[in-house]
Amino acid sequence: MNTGGRTVALVAAAMVALSGCGTSRQQAADTEGEASGTVTVWAWEPALKPLVAKFEKKYPNITIKLTNVGTAPKTTSSFTNAFEAGSGMPDVVQFEYSTLPQIVYGYQGALENLSSYPISGWKDDYTSGPWSSVNVSDGIYGVPMDSGPMAMFYNKATFDKAGVSEPPKTWDEFYEAAKKIHALGDNYYISSYGGDTNDSNSIVAFWAQAGAKPFAMDGENLTIGLKNDETINKVNDYWQRMIDEGLIATNIPSWSDEWFRSFADGTNAAVITGAWMPANLAGSSAAAAGDWRVAPTPVWPGAETINSSNGGSTLALAASSKNKKAAWKWLEFVSHDEEGIAAYTDAGGFPSNKARLEDEDFLKGSDELSKYFGGQEYNKVLAQSALDVKESFVFPPFWGYAMTAFGDEFGPVFQGSGKLDDAVAKWQSKLVDYGKQQGFTVKE
Repeated sequence: MNTGGRTVALVAAAMVALSGCGTSRQQAADTEGEASGTVTVWAWEPALKPLVAKFEKKYPNITIKLTNVGTAPKTTSSFTNAFEAGSGMPDVVQFEYSTLPQIVYGYQGALENLSSYPISGWKDDYTSGPWSSVNVSDGIYGVPMDSGPMAMFYNKATFDKAGVSEPPKTWDEFYEAAKKIHALGDNYYISSYGGDTNDSNSIVAFWAQAGAKPFAMDGENLTIGLKNDETINKVNDYWQRMIDEGLIATNIPSWSDEWFRSFADGTNAAVITGAWMPANLAGSSAAAAGDWRVAPTPVWPGAETINSSNGGSTLALAASSKNKKAAWKWLEFVSHDEEGIAAYTDAGGFPSNKARLEDEDFLKGSDELSKYFGGQEYNKVLAQSALDVKESFVFPPFWGYAMTAFGDEFGPVFQGSGKLDDAVAKWQSKLVDYGKQQGFTVKE
């Protein structure tokens, strides 16, 4: 989601105001005692729906008005438009972790800094990636709701047909498996990437898994170090070989009907993505029920970083809310209350809460999804994948623009024009220019 329309002066003012967040002490927020009234929530996650009745039973004086305003980008744009208009703001809004810095830096004053709320000691209740993702510019601007540790979802029937008896444990094994699967026929591939905007999070997650840290924020100072990064170059070389040898499908747009059909018929044999994927597969590629399994993300031999995340989201409190006490009760229930977390994960959400990741009921998974994955206790694999993410990836504070620019530069490479290293250099140049236009001091 682009931050377009914000002036340099406003963004610069935001950074000046935020730079002092770590040194000033806020008055403790009033969250104790009775709360009542209506709380308006904007979120795209369907797993939140069952929580409304449970919450209202626990807090009968509070009414939750849950509104799905569209996709994650649509939710973000609706929120920023309302903020700029000065009216129509919700009390609570869901943001992807990658989007949160964009809101904090680009729309100063839109979100409540939760540092003064009763969250002391909560850090150890969450996996490290999600918790660090809500800490922006020395403030806490959301409560972790879910997480998206990467895992490999694969069609065991296709793997078996190709003679791949075990899911690849390393990226070298993944490459060898790709050759065997493509040998089944011209339309068979181990996976698909087209380099479009939807693939940006996946490619960046692969870099992060290898240990790359190309972005850094320090107040208004932004460092962008994509090109000439040895780790990124290593990952790019790998995927460049996959492209050049025709081992991945590059003509199937991610999240399209064709994408899910290719999963259903087994010609697209695997997808490495976030732990939120099971319900998407079961719902949109139902014909392959029983064929799919889950395995850990392939690793780079000798790499310290085992896994990284693709996606995940937080609930944030709008600073303009007239009912912050009741809104806080909702945030707390969804993200930190045992009953709320259980209801959310039972509905298909993937937790960021450590205790839930260890809960036996959660680890068994749902009967429906377990059947889809051939009786596998899929959540045990996903829970370990979450624990294997040791730290979050730092996103630039204009990730919406970065995603669009990614598609412009990487798309042609995946379609056979140019090289990934050149795309990285062009992407960095665009991000540096844009960052400077937004008022940041940018270092390469």
